[in-house]
Amino acid sequence: MDPAAGAFLGLLFLLSAQPWSPVVAGNTYTCDAPLASTLPRESFSSSSELSSSHGPGFASLNRRDGAGGWSPLVSDKYQWLQIDLGERMEVTAVATQGGYGSSDWVTSYILMFSDGGRNWKQYRREESISGFPGNTNADSVVHYRLQPPFEARFLRFLPLAWNPKGRIGMRIEVYGCAYRSEMVNFDGKSSLLYTFNQKSVSPTKDVISLKFKTRQTDGILLHREGQNGKHITLELVKGKLILSLNSGHASLSSPDAHVTLTLGSLLDDQHWHSVLIELLNSHVNFTVDRHTQHFQAKGESSYLDLDYEISFGGIPGHGKSVAFPHKNFHGCFENLYYNGVDIIDLSKKHKPQIHLMGNVSFSCSQPQNVPVTFLSSRSYLALPGTPGEDKVSVTFQFRTWNRAGLLLTTQLQHGPGALVLVLNDGKLQLSLSQPGHPARDVTTGAGLSDGQWHSVSLSLKGNHLSVMVDGEAATVAHSLRGRIDSGDTYYWGGCPDSRSGPGCGGPLAGFQGCVRLISIGDKAVDPITVQQGAFGSFRDLQIDTCGLMDRCLPSYCEHGGECSQSWDTFSCDCAHTGYTGATCHSSLYEQSCEAHKHRGNSSGLYYIDSDGSGPLGPALVYCNMTDTTWTSVQHNGSHLARVKSSNGESPHPVFFKYTASMDQLQAIIDRADHCQQELAFHCKKSRLSASHDGTPVSWWVGRTNETHTYWGGSLPDAQKCACGLQGNCLDSQYYCNCDAARNEWTSDTVVLSHKEHLPVTQVAMRDTGQPHSEAAYALGPLLCWGDNSFWNSASFNTETSYLHFPTFRGELSADVSFFFKTTAPSGVFVENLGITDFIRLELHAPAEVTFSFDVGNGRCEVTVRSPTPFNDNRWHHVRAERNVKEASLQVDQLPSKTQPAPADGHARLQLNSQLFVGGTATRQRGFLGCIRSLRLNGLALDLEERATMTPGVEPGCPGHCSSYGHLCRNGGRCRERPRGIACDCAFSAYDGPFCESEISAYFGTGSSVIYNFQEHSNYTFSKNSSSFAALFHEDLTLAGEMATLSFRTTGTPSLLLYVSSFYEEYLSVILAPNGSLQIRYKLDRHQEPDVFNFGFKNLADGQLHQVKIHRDAALVSVEVNQNARRQVILSSGTEFNAVKSLTLGTILDSYYPRFEQSEELIKPQSATSTRVQSVSGGVALSAPSRVIPPSLPEQVSVCTHFPATRTDGVKEQKEHSTHNFLPSVTPASDRSDEARSEVSVTQVLLDPLSSIFKQG
Repeated sequence: MDPAAGAFLGLLFLLSAQPWSPVVAGNTYTCDAPLASTLPRESFSSSSELSSSHGPGFASLNRRDGAGGWSPLVSDKYQWLQIDLGERMEVTAVATQGGYGSSDWVTSYILMFSDGGRNWKQYRREESISGFPGNTNADSVVHYRLQPPFEARFLRFLPLAWNPKGRIGMRIEVYGCAYRSEMVNFDGKSSLLYTFNQKSVSPTKDVISLKFKTRQTDGILLHREGQNGKHITLELVKGKLILSLNSGHASLSSPDAHVTLTLGSLLDDQHWHSVLIELLNSHVNFTVDRHTQHFQAKGESSYLDLDYEISFGGIPGHGKSVAFPHKNFHGCFENLYYNGVDIIDLSKKHKPQIHLMGNVSFSCSQPQNVPVTFLSSRSYLALPGTPGEDKVSVTFQFRTWNRAGLLLTTQLQHGPGALVLVLNDGKLQLSLSQPGHPARDVTTGAGLSDGQWHSVSLSLKGNHLSVMVDGEAATVAHSLRGRIDSGDTYYWGGCPDSRSGPGCGGPLAGFQGCVRLISIGDKAVDPITVQQGAFGSFRDLQIDTCGLMDRCLPSYCEHGGECSQSWDTFSCDCAHTGYTGATCHSSLYEQSCEAHKHRGNSSGLYYIDSDGSGPLGPALVYCNMTDTTWTSVQHNGSHLARVKSSNGESPHPVFFKYTASMDQLQAIIDRADHCQQELAFHCKKSRLSASHDGTPVSWWVGRTNETHTYWGGSLPDAQKCACGLQGNCLDSQYYCNCDAARNEWTSDTVVLSHKEHLPVTQVAMRDTGQPHSEAAYALGPLLCWGDNSFWNSASFNTETSYLHFPTFRGELSADVSFFFKTTAPSGVFVENLGITDFIRLELHAPAEVTFSFDVGNGRCEVTVRSPTPFNDNRWHHVRAERNVKEASLQVDQLPSKTQPAPADGHARLQLNSQLFVGGTATRQRGFLGCIRSLRLNGLALDLEERATMTPGVEPGCPGHCSSYGHLCRNGGRCRERPRGIACDCAFSAYDGPFCESEISAYFGTGSSVIYNFQEHSNYTFSKNSSSFAALFHEDLTLAGEMATLSFRTTGTPSLLLYVSSFYEEYLSVILAPNGSLQIRYKLDRHQEPDVFNFGFKNLADGQLHQVKIHRDAALVSVEVNQNARRQVILSSGTEFNAVKSLTLGTILDSYYPRFEQSEELIKPQSATSTRVQSVSGGVALSAPSRVIPPSLPEQVSVCTHFPATRTDGVKEQKEHSTHNFLPSVTPASDRSDEARSEVSVTQVLLDPLSSIFKQG
């Protein structure tokens, strides 16, 4: 066949696969012709008319005869204007006017439509539940295009509001075109079988389209089978359509073996619903009434390999593969097409491809019933009873989403007895009260607030009570006393304001939902007569329509949130989703380990959500909070895997499954500055690549399923290990150590760091077939560091400068988050405009951030006010969200502000301009300052890249310490980085990224640490300023000092701290034999020391205690455990001269011969164990006096009088040029099971000691 002819035939097939439409057929006919103006006056009708000149026949658009339009007798919300188009037409637009030259016009209205003039359905505009806005004067025309259009014969306009200075007045027009319709009717026992020839089937695509209507909740719409149980079935189940797909591999555990797609709700409403099914091999598109689900089967499954017949309306005979019970469809099909073939047309012509079973007709005349809608909790329907009857007999059907409400109440004759029927917690409760007798309650049914129709039958006669729900009796008989006579009036759904009594005026609200098929005393009630005023009375009802709608279709609950609903709203249960908010839009987790770190979190397992509110879920990773923040993602193959051939077959590759999905891994890698993965090979007579031609015999696969043969440290496809590139392989003629194929174990450890190829998903080692050849390997976790969006920032230097990005797409859910800092009093952060819609975030005042937007319901504002100004040149975090339920704004940790969305208003945010960042389209009220980490719906914007090409804006923003400096704890100093901060712990006794890791040591029996300050002063002098180092000259005189000491011990007596001077002055902190605290000060060599015994509790109890000592001249303040405080006065002096050294642990007599100590204090204490946990603090130098150059020893030494033995019996002595630790002085991290102590003394004097512990 000619290629052009083939392409033309393919186009014809695609066109024929869709239902007939004038737009498809050459696009030569537009469906917007006026339909009402050509109709006779008799085609117009109304609920009432003010006069003959105000009749509905004068209601055509632009008519001036009569009174110039229709006006009802009474202007209230129960009036309507109706048009009969004569036949079903496609309606695409409507237009309205007020009464000609009058003050009568309608400001809002509801549009309803019907096929037969009964069972009306409200037309709901896209994403809006409320009615249409109407006119603002009498003669201007308001025109609305209907998206989507609908098909109907009858239309009704129901005024909701009108000019308060006039009355209801309308002139209308309807636009559209003729509608082609082919119908078939199934009676619940019939079906249609279509057999086609193989040539008519597209090899790549099947398309099935139809419309249906029914009032039955269940039934098979179509079914097609294949071999081995493969089938496709479309079934109506409880008013929802379920498309079942069976791949024919029922024995497989794959989730694709049997798949069900569910769409639609309340489809048993006797209105037309459209269905489109597209099968493209393993891909399925399923659409019901414009809502679509997509499914892609994995592997080679195809849903086109089926038998050449398809049945509609049921499954004829006994289906080969359908084991589930099924019910035939009862209702009508319209415009049924299979791959462009008009099945109904073939059926009407009795073509041989069609086989009809049962009573199949080609018209659609379904019996009608008249439902009643109770619109509000104040609605009621009052119907007369049958007085004088000695029984009560009521039947009806109802459907609702509300779990509670009053269904029925009536006052019985012959006394104050009453019958009350309510819905409570989804169950039916009947209460019967009789004078002089206790009330009798009956509860039946469950889950009755599910939106389905439920039938109720209530009968009281004699002394028997019968209550049935959906055909099941709650109780057959209840013993009643006295005569039961029917009441005068039955109240459905609620009560008039004037009525009181049982069921009325109580805490239970009125019923909201639909009721139909009401029967009282075995007589059916016609609600149309009620509507016409001939029977009963009502308030706030819609008659001849069921206005129940499914607010969970489509579900606005995101990320798997579960939707539940009532009559007028819906809610989302976000439990176990990882998200929060009214629609489960906002992630509970930070977007990276970097963000967790700057929340002040330490290393550990964390959930991160890389795309925030985007579609990816949170992933569990390990965040290693070092100076560089590492993100670690584990997999299922972290242990060493041995590889060896068996039976001559090559080993199979090993697949790795990570704790995060591939999409999550890609998001983590994309955000990171660097990623790597270590792969360690161990080989014995096993090569990575062939020795001669370089043909790889081992390889690995990355996330894109591409095979790679290069190894770490090399460029992609270099096929060399790191040793080959560095030239240090064991055998220089090979590029990998393993390639030498030695008969001994060798190894290649490689680091893969090409981000686009990570993570490793498979590893294959095939060269293990030789005798005695073996291999093993271990794959490390995926490691990434950096976050290229968290610190991405821009500086806005002029009020007229801004950055622009593509239009923000956040129609139904929109969130914006960022950091800002500024000194300006106001400015716009972000703005995006539409024709009338907009969204804006701004600093409205120094202490106010405002989020404003309009989605068609008028301007909405949410403002957060702070007790302190935001323009303090510190980073502040802003997060704004707008969804169909509410709008919220959060700034820093201030209370979040929320504004609910208007009920049944517009929901879709429609924008079309560029997104402006840091300014506006008018170049007014621009922002001066910095914006960082800007994300819209989880998508990060690259501010730095855009700023490089924008005048008045610079990439980056310095000055992070003002905001994050508080994270540097315990004296750590904040250092600025281009992207963030670093905590300098050199002047702290703590370590770690935020100087929070305690530096500690364990002191065994008889051990000590001595630190001489001379060495530190020399080092400091060489590294820092001379003024700082000068503090450590010979005669450093301190008028005061502050020391903090934390410890944990069970031994006494113990020396905790000793500070000496060249002049034989000292400070010592001691635990006495009874565990009490003793502090000794000797500040004059010629006087006796001051010895103070503090009568605190026994501090040698194994618990952690803290002692703070603050001396100011002769006044010494001591605080224990932050509560007990004492003050004493020194008599030995007021100045500490020529500080020499600091000692932790036992004091040695040979070093300190002049120290007045008891023998008990220096002898070995076998029960004494002390742990030094940290050393930190700050010195208070009160008027240091003269400074005399000292002559100090050059070495810090740690030693003891007693031989020290490790726990394993090995003697050890470590000598260092600068300091020594006794063998019994060990880092605290190595002795986690021991008692802990912490020492923290003045920063200038003792911070050097922290470096000892850091090195030790």
